[in-house]
Amino acid sequence: MNQWEQLQQAAKSGRVNRREFMRYAAALGITTSLASGLMVKAGYAAEPKKGGTLRIGMEGGSASDSLDPRTYADSVMIASSLCIMNCLVEFDSAGNPVGELFESWEAKPGAVEWVFKVRQGIKFSNGKTLDAEDCIYSIQIHRGETKSPAKGILEQIKEIKATSASEVTITLSSGNADFPVILGDYHLVVVPKDFSDWQKPIGTGAYTLESFEPGVRLVFKNRGDYWKPGRGNFDTVEIRNIQDQAARTAALQSGEVDAVNRLDARTVDLLKQDSNLSIVRTKGTGNRYCFVSRVTQKPFDNKDLRLALKYGIDRQGIIDSVYSGYAVPGNDHTLDELNPFYNTRMPQRAYDPDKAAFHFKKAGLGDTKIELQTSEGAWNTAVDCASLYQESLKKANITLDVNKVSADGYWDNVWLKAPFCAVYWGRRMSADQTFTQVYGSASDWNDSDWRIPAFDKLVEEARIELDQEKRKELYFQCQEMIAEEGGMVCFAITDYLDGYSTKVMGAEPHARYDLNDNRIAEKGWFA
Repeated sequence: MNQWEQLQQAAKSGRVNRREFMRYAAALGITTSLASGLMVKAGYAAEPKKGGTLRIGMEGGSASDSLDPRTYADSVMIASSLCIMNCLVEFDSAGNPVGELFESWEAKPGAVEWVFKVRQGIKFSNGKTLDAEDCIYSIQIHRGETKSPAKGILEQIKEIKATSASEVTITLSSGNADFPVILGDYHLVVVPKDFSDWQKPIGTGAYTLESFEPGVRLVFKNRGDYWKPGRGNFDTVEIRNIQDQAARTAALQSGEVDAVNRLDARTVDLLKQDSNLSIVRTKGTGNRYCFVSRVTQKPFDNKDLRLALKYGIDRQGIIDSVYSGYAVPGNDHTLDELNPFYNTRMPQRAYDPDKAAFHFKKAGLGDTKIELQTSEGAWNTAVDCASLYQESLKKANITLDVNKVSADGYWDNVWLKAPFCAVYWGRRMSADQTFTQVYGSASDWNDSDWRIPAFDKLVEEARIELDQEKRKELYFQCQEMIAEEGGMVCFAITDYLDGYSTKVMGAEPHARYDLNDNRIAEKGWFA
């Protein structure tokens, strides 16, 4: 594909705007008059159009799905919630926090006290006007006696109050310059005060729920007059749960659906040759694929065993074989190279069967077999990765029994319960959120059960540190502790690979999640 064809592809998928199209065309030697005439042929849509039914085929749902935000754990429910509801804070395509229902904010000196302005004139689908009490309620349901995954990141809130109908003041237990990032967590969608009927959710989003069959599909209807200009363009949105990757891809190719997430990297180069499809790749921000042991359960309470499992995985081999190079090696924690606090001094852990054998022998486990539970329900290639892991451990004389379990209910029945299992994590937009939610002692989502007061102290110190170099050093130490002592074997950070019909506009990479931050139903339109 030449550069002009690439530019047309970018225009078709909405990844360049009108001005960028003209600038890039000029750089390719195409005159202004010719470029203007070619814009239509390139599929460029100057303005979003209304109408049509968007059909999305997604991995990331199950029969236990609920629209209660305290239960969200995967993409289907995140994308579905964002059809109906809005968050307090959203992120632009580069990953910067921008106002959503909190229109703007200001921190007092020391970043302990924050004042948030509530966007005015916004109405819920039941006709109620949004106010500060609704925003407070939508935060408070994730605090106190709850199993909400957001509970841990909200522990830092000391006081929250409405200082007027349009203003919320939040006082923290200590300063946190990244606090607005925390409020962009996808669990923090906004509903009216005292709302509790999650089978009939009320929100300020572009759509209302028409029907919901957990683990199968959801249908949404446009409610009209959406408050965000140029967004909420489809008449109807249908989200189908298609866990099987091959079936999902086939549905896209046949025109049964218009968009899919999590394409098989091994098929992407072939799919690029289909003129009816557009592939959107987001480099280095995708899912973090891991095998996680619970360090409080034997035999994984042995640090040497955990190190053996980390040295015994051929990361690059898995990336080449399963992800066709559309990934980078993980370094046994979930922060990525795009984060400004990523530890650049820590060597990349390499496959070393001799070191793995040394630590396994030091663990004193003899010929103990290690069981790993995995499933396509964890992620679509988890079983393939586990099989390759099994082979690489053989060279260290470590026997790994791969136990393939049911995909349905995997996140309810296996994750946070099995001693050693396949897990993936999505990107968090700050180091503080990453370390608090994934590894913090107070987090219900701490899946390795690695709860270390010294680590929590480092995170707290980094949170309030205003000197960026000192803060970086603290976060470097956090990553070193996790990689050396924790129960996570994080072996790959993938690229997000979305597939779209070329008639779908507004499909562009996003620094947080795939399918344009799971908001393609809100941001997209048909050509």
